[in-house]
Amino acid sequence: MYTKEQASLLRKQFFTAFGQYMLPVLSASGGKVNWLNYKTGLKHLYFRIEAPNRGCEVGIVMSHPDETDRRNCFGKLLELRTFFEAEAGDDWTWEPNATDEYGKKLSRIFVRLNQVSVLNQQDWPAIISFLKPRLVALDAFWSMARDQFEAV
Repeated sequence: MYTKEQASLLRKQFFTAFGQYMLPVLSASGGKVNWLNYKTGLKHLYFRIEAPNRGCEVGIVMSHPDETDRRNCFGKLLELRTFFEAEAGDDWTWEPNATDEYGKKLSRIFVRLNQVSVLNQQDWPAIISFLKPRLVALDAFWSMARDQFEAV
Protein backbone atom coordinates (compact mmCIF):
# COMPACT_ATOMS: atom_id res chain seq x y z
CA MET A 1 0.00 0.00 0.00
CA TYR A 2 1.06 3.52 -0.70
CA THR A 3 0.51 6.55 1.47
CA LYS A 4 -1.50 9.39 -0.05
CA GLU A 5 1.73 11.31 -0.56
CA GLN A 6 3.44 8.39 -2.30
CA ALA A 7 0.43 7.78 -4.56
CA SER A 8 0.24 11.48 -5.39
CA LEU A 9 3.94 11.55 -6.26
CA LEU A 10 3.65 8.48 -8.51
CA ARG A 11 0.66 10.01 -10.34
CA LYS A 12 2.56 13.26 -10.79
CA GLN A 13 5.59 11.36 -12.10
CA PHE A 14 3.40 9.39 -14.51
CA PHE A 15 1.68 12.45 -15.92
CA THR A 16 4.99 14.29 -16.23
CA ALA A 17 6.44 11.34 -18.15
CA PHE A 18 3.33 11.05 -20.30
CA GLY A 19 3.35 14.77 -21.05
CA GLN A 20 6.99 14.55 -22.11
CA TYR A 21 6.20 11.51 -24.28
CA MET A 22 3.34 13.35 -25.99
CA LEU A 23 5.22 16.65 -26.38
CA PRO A 24 6.43 16.01 -29.96
CA VAL A 25 3.00 14.70 -31.09
CA LEU A 26 1.26 17.37 -33.14
CA SER A 27 -2.49 17.93 -33.30
CA ALA A 28 -4.56 16.94 -36.34
CA SER A 29 -4.20 20.52 -37.57
CA GLY A 30 -0.41 20.28 -37.30
CA GLY A 31 0.06 22.50 -34.27
CA LYS A 32 1.42 21.93 -30.80
CA VAL A 33 -1.11 20.85 -28.23
CA ASN A 34 -1.11 20.32 -24.49
CA TRP A 35 -2.43 16.77 -24.43
CA LEU A 36 -2.89 16.74 -20.65
CA ASN A 37 -4.95 19.93 -20.65
CA TYR A 38 -6.56 19.79 -24.08
CA LYS A 39 -8.49 22.91 -25.02
CA THR A 40 -11.71 22.03 -26.83
CA GLY A 41 -12.68 25.68 -27.10
CA LEU A 42 -16.03 24.98 -25.47
CA LYS A 43 -16.83 25.71 -21.88
CA HIS A 44 -17.95 22.61 -19.97
CA LEU A 45 -16.65 20.15 -22.62
CA TYR A 46 -13.34 18.48 -21.82
CA PHE A 47 -11.08 15.64 -22.82
CA ARG A 48 -10.28 13.84 -19.58
CA ILE A 49 -7.78 11.24 -18.49
CA GLU A 50 -8.65 9.50 -15.25
CA ALA A 51 -6.09 7.29 -13.57
CA PRO A 52 -7.34 6.12 -10.19
CA ASN A 53 -5.38 3.45 -8.31
CA ARG A 54 -6.76 0.76 -10.61
CA GLY A 55 -7.41 1.12 -14.33
CA CYS A 56 -7.27 4.11 -16.62
CA GLU A 57 -9.92 5.99 -18.62
CA VAL A 58 -9.86 8.57 -21.36
CA GLY A 59 -12.85 10.34 -22.84
CA ILE A 60 -14.98 13.37 -23.44
CA VAL A 61 -16.80 14.86 -20.46
CA MET A 62 -19.69 17.31 -20.70
CA SER A 63 -20.20 18.99 -17.34
CA HIS A 64 -22.55 21.85 -18.18
CA PRO A 65 -24.54 22.74 -15.06
CA ASP A 66 -27.68 23.24 -17.15
CA GLU A 67 -29.13 19.81 -17.86
CA THR A 68 -30.75 20.89 -21.13
CA ASP A 69 -27.47 22.28 -22.47
CA ARG A 70 -25.62 19.15 -21.37
CA ARG A 71 -28.20 16.92 -23.07
CA ASN A 72 -28.05 19.02 -26.24
CA CYS A 73 -24.28 18.68 -26.34
CA PHE A 74 -24.46 14.93 -25.77
CA GLY A 75 -27.18 14.70 -28.44
CA LYS A 76 -24.93 16.49 -30.92
CA LEU A 77 -22.21 13.95 -30.18
CA LEU A 78 -24.72 11.14 -30.70
CA GLU A 79 -25.54 12.62 -34.11
CA LEU A 80 -21.82 12.41 -34.90
CA ARG A 81 -21.37 8.93 -33.44
CA THR A 82 -20.66 7.23 -36.78
CA PHE A 83 -17.99 9.80 -37.54
CA PHE A 84 -16.63 9.50 -33.99
CA GLU A 85 -16.39 5.72 -34.26
CA ALA A 86 -14.66 6.00 -37.63
CA GLU A 87 -11.95 8.08 -35.95
CA ALA A 88 -11.79 6.56 -32.47
CA GLY A 89 -13.23 3.05 -32.79
CA ASP A 90 -16.46 1.61 -31.47
CA ASP A 91 -15.31 0.35 -28.08
CA TRP A 92 -16.33 3.56 -26.27
CA THR A 93 -19.04 3.71 -23.62
CA TRP A 94 -21.68 6.42 -24.16
CA GLU A 95 -23.11 7.55 -20.82
CA PRO A 96 -25.69 10.37 -21.04
CA ASN A 97 -26.34 10.48 -17.28
CA ALA A 98 -23.40 10.08 -14.96
CA THR A 99 -22.01 11.73 -11.87
CA ASP A 100 -18.45 12.49 -10.85
CA GLU A 101 -16.87 11.67 -7.50
CA TYR A 102 -18.37 14.86 -6.05
CA GLY A 103 -21.93 14.06 -7.16
CA LYS A 104 -21.91 16.58 -10.03
CA LYS A 105 -24.07 15.51 -12.97
CA LEU A 106 -22.33 15.03 -16.30
CA SER A 107 -22.43 13.18 -19.57
CA ARG A 108 -19.48 11.34 -20.98
CA ILE A 109 -18.02 9.14 -23.65
CA PHE A 110 -15.11 7.07 -22.46
CA VAL A 111 -13.04 3.94 -22.85
CA ARG A 112 -11.36 2.12 -19.98
CA LEU A 113 -8.25 0.00 -19.64
CA ASN A 114 -8.42 -2.46 -16.75
CA GLN A 115 -5.73 -4.59 -15.15
CA VAL A 116 -3.26 -1.69 -14.85
CA SER A 117 -2.30 0.76 -12.16
CA VAL A 118 -0.70 4.15 -12.54
CA LEU A 119 0.95 3.39 -9.21
CA ASN A 120 2.90 0.54 -10.82
CA GLN A 121 5.67 1.92 -13.03
CA GLN A 122 5.80 -1.38 -14.90
CA ASP A 123 2.26 -0.63 -16.16
CA TRP A 124 3.19 2.80 -17.50
CA PRO A 125 4.11 1.60 -21.02
CA ALA A 126 0.74 -0.17 -21.34
CA ILE A 127 -1.12 2.90 -20.06
CA ILE A 128 0.77 5.21 -22.42
CA SER A 129 0.15 2.82 -25.33
CA PHE A 130 -3.54 2.90 -24.44
CA LEU A 131 -3.83 6.69 -24.01
CA LYS A 132 -1.79 7.99 -26.93
CA PRO A 133 -3.81 6.64 -29.89
CA ARG A 134 -7.09 7.49 -28.20
CA LEU A 135 -6.11 11.09 -27.46
CA VAL A 136 -4.87 11.47 -31.03
CA ALA A 137 -8.16 10.02 -32.30
CA LEU A 138 -10.18 12.37 -30.06
CA ASP A 139 -8.20 15.29 -31.45
CA ALA A 140 -8.76 14.15 -35.04
CA PHE A 141 -12.49 13.82 -34.37
CA TRP A 142 -12.68 17.17 -32.60
CA SER A 143 -10.78 19.01 -35.32
CA MET A 144 -13.52 17.99 -37.76
CA ALA A 145 -16.53 18.17 -35.41
CA ARG A 146 -15.83 21.35 -33.42
CA ASP A 147 -17.76 23.59 -35.81
CA GLN A 148 -20.93 21.54 -35.21
CA PHE A 149 -20.94 22.73 -31.60
CA GLU A 150 -20.91 26.47 -32.15
CA ALA A 151 -24.67 26.70 -31.60
CA VAL A 152 -24.75 24.30 -28.63
